[in-house]
Amino acid sequence: MSKRTRATFKPLFRLKSVQLVVNQNYSVRDADDAMGAGKSTMGKWVRQLRAERDGKSH
Repeated sequence: MSKRTRATFKPLFRLKSVQLVVNQNYSVRDADDAMGAGKSTMGKWVRQLRAERDGKSH
């Protein structure tokens, strides 16, 4: 049985993915379909970016 490895995403990919939701009004699901990062991962990134824009650190 082989171990699953976690996907790693570069910061620029993460930013471009999240900007679909935050700036272009995609839903998290639509952005996930377009970018292939995973719905829960995309949702986490969106929450992190919105918190950073509100002046909160993660």
